[in-house]
Amino acid sequence: MQSKPNPSSYRLIFSEVEEIGWQVLLRASPDLSSLAVNLRDEKGRSHVLEIALPWDYPLSSPSLSSDVPYMCELEWSDGSKLRDVVQQFTEHLQKLQEFWSTMDEIDKILCVLYPKKPSLAMSHRQISIGNDCSLLLYINACKPRSLPECRWFGPDSSIEMISKKWKRNYRKWKTDGPFHENLETLLEIELPKSSVSGSSKSDEQLDCGICYAHCLPVDEELGDCSGGEPDYTCDNPSCSKAFHAVCLQDWLRSISTTRQSFDVLFGNCPYCSEPVAVKLNGGKCSSIIQCFVWQLPFLFRYSGLVFSSHKLIHQLR
Repeated sequence: MQSKPNPSSYRLIFSEVEEIGWQVLLRASPDLSSLAVNLRDEKGRSHVLEIALPWDYPLSSPSLSSDVPYMCELEWSDGSKLRDVVQQFTEHLQKLQEFWSTMDEIDKILCVLYPKKPSLAMSHRQISIGNDCSLLLYINACKPRSLPECRWFGPDSSIEMISKKWKRNYRKWKTDGPFHENLETLLEIELPKSSVSGSSKSDEQLDCGICYAHCLPVDEELGDCSGGEPDYTCDNPSCSKAFHAVCLQDWLRSISTTRQSFDVLFGNCPYCSEPVAVKLNGGKCSSIIQCFVWQLPFLFRYSGLVFSSHKLIHQLR
């Protein structure tokens, strides 16, 4: 059982907070077993550092957590204080500047499909590379300018051609060159660029969760579906992902656990796995749409990333 701090412990912690500055203190638990401080790096980014103090502090070192790709290893010895914690974490933020600059470059220049609102801890980005293909990049936070790990999504014929280019050109990667230019050199293409200019959060949420487009292609062969916006929303309030009904039909048909009763397909949301039901429209829209939409259904789960797809996934280094 954890002992309560005695008055001298309170005085010690208060004096150490005084040293780092009360202006950076966001909150503290009533028993002072945990503190949160707000620190800014050289680029003005805000970082909340959670500090858990053990009952025998300062004999034992605090535990730290923050929204960073990896946490620094705290060096602790006799005489160490909260100011040492703040100093070491600030130095750690300095080491991560190149990583965040690289991620900012990707977000500002390239067409990022996921995540739409990345945290500072995320080291992955899924970008569009054209021709119904996308590339999931894993950036090494310790060596952000190095050749990234990646996974490909898209039609087999396109993936095969792109992977051959990657294998042929990967030695051309320049650690001192712009990240997006390196990708274009390896893939021998001009990558789609970011189109984020005044789009609202609601607009982003209305993009179809399967084809990643807001509107279907305008084509007379699509009939009533031509140019259509997402018309199905997951009922799970914590998900509320929007889909084109025809895209969701194609997704459900590709899953072996999907059930059909009369003209209704029953299955699970590809994002939150909650039950969904979509009525078949009975027209030619559902079959023709496969020629236009991206066939990239997948699941993202955290504790790492777990992918599930009925399309071929290639992993390269």
